[in-house]
Amino acid sequence: MRNVEIKARVDDLATLRARVERLADRPVERIRQEDVFFFTARGRLKLRILAPDSGQLVYYEREDSAGPRPSYYLVYPTAQPLLLRALLSAALGVRGVVRKERHLFWAGDTRIHLDHVEGLGDFVELEVVLEEGQPVAEGKARADELMAALGIRADQLEEGAYIDLLERSQGAG
Repeated sequence: MRNVEIKARVDDLATLRARVERLADRPVERIRQEDVFFFTARGRLKLRILAPDSGQLVYYEREDSAGPRPSYYLVYPTAQPLLLRALLSAALGVRGVVRKERHLFWAGDTRIHLDHVEGLGDFVELEVVLEEGQPVAEGKARADELMAALGIRADQLEEGAYIDLLERSQGAG
């Protein structure tokens, strides 16, 4: 599975949310997530815990660049996330934990996340879902179009994942 994505800090959440709501073509979904990241030789591996009986193991690879970038990922749903957390913690070690409240919107082929991340603040993520064989350039063009429509500036873009930002913020303190 592939998508093209961006992550950006949010200056004015209320204004951005109003813009997102105008573009959204499905009702918003509110999700509380705990993402447990594990040490890996390459890429990132996280266990997304949604409830004691609901989670997703997600492995992904993507460049750590600020602009729209392709991401390649695999998702494995689980009804036993706490057992899987214990197993992976013992086998690989925990790199860190990211807790967030997410508001998920859809605009056509794009997931728009408005995230409040514990210890980091407010962010927006765009994930343009690519069909099999669809060129990455089309996903980048769609991401650029949505960034313009939502007023997301280049100086708001972030590199890396939330776990990277969290590690940097803790290292700076």
